Amino acid sequence: MSKNKSIKSLLASKNNLASAKHQLEILSNGIFANGELPKFKQKLQEINTYPLRPKKVEVLQINLGYMCNQVCAHCHVDAGPDRKEIMTKKIMEQCLEVIKKTKVHTIDLTGGAPEMNPNFRWFVKEIAKIGVSDLIVRSNLTIIEANKKYKDLPDFFKKHKVHVISSMPHWTQGKTDKQRGNGVFAKSIKALQRLNDVGYGILNSNLKLDLVYNPSGAFLPGDQQALENDFKKALKTDFGISFHQLFAITNLPISRFLDYLINSDNYEDYMNALVEAYNPMAVANVMCTNTISVSWDGWLYDCDFNQMLHLKVNSKVKHISEYNEDILQNRTIIINQHCYGCTAGAGSSCQGTVA
Repeated sequence: MSKNKSIKSLLASKNNLASAKHQLEILSNGIFANGELPKFKQKLQEINTYPLRPKKVEVLQINLGYMCNQVCAHCHVDAGPDRKEIMTKKIMEQCLEVIKKTKVHTIDLTGGAPEMNPNFRWFVKEIAKIGVSDLIVRSNLTIIEANKKYKDLPDFFKKHKVHVISSMPHWTQGKTDKQRGNGVFAKSIKALQRLNDVGYGILNSNLKLDLVYNPSGAFLPGDQQALENDFKKALKTDFGISFHQLFAITNLPISRFLDYLINSDNYEDYMNALVEAYNPMAVANVMCTNTISVSWDGWLYDCDFNQMLHLKVNSKVKHISEYNEDILQNRTIIINQHCYGCTAGAGSSCQGTVA
């Protein structure tokens, strides 16, 4: 029996891929047909960066909930319309206190679809009042076209100087809809045009509109600059759409994408590809070194990938309600085999390549 088939049997017997413990068990068991994969810890030891330690916290990435109007094939959050996890106003207020008291310069609101949180607009307004250098909302675009209550989002974003970052798998309908669902491409194009209409993504505009590219299959992204050039040319020529930057992000082998890799017999090959593409130069700038990820219920993580694996920060401070930057600064960052995804090639973070 092949290694992937035995893993499939394990999945069938447990019937719970969403279990963080289960995912970690699969990731940690890196013994394949061609031998055992080196542990990520070993790679860090080779360059004297183990244990991995944080720099100054610059980014607070806040997950407002796993509810989403889409069910994307690559989603590491396993988001969808049936998810009920939603950040409460109380947790948001605790986040606001941290933003006021620290010098975090970037607030990164994510989901699911963060706009579906009933207190989303209130939260954005309160963050804007405090004032930060960069207030990011990771919008899936189609939420703008979902129903009439979201139609004014482009104007709302503009009013509060929100930096919009949106996933766009490809400049063609076929590849986009294959990853994100039928009709997503057409709605995304319409949403991008509406954002352009209010000033987003235009050359020299301070209304930032960036796109995110995730590969649609079991392969690593190509060169980020080359991809950006192709996206800009195609979207401008075909639809008159402009945007600022494209971020190429490697899909990490967790949650829904892990499920896909195993069921398509690509897991072993993909993990080997990540290891072969490991770039020690990318380690210095991985996002876990300057970011704290806050879950919908207020728990703290080194990154949102660790959040999905339920790997809370290695610190006595574990919740936003007890946030203490000095204590968090002295922690060590929790790693596992999925970390190869952030150090493959030019490296990968929520804002693109890092090396």
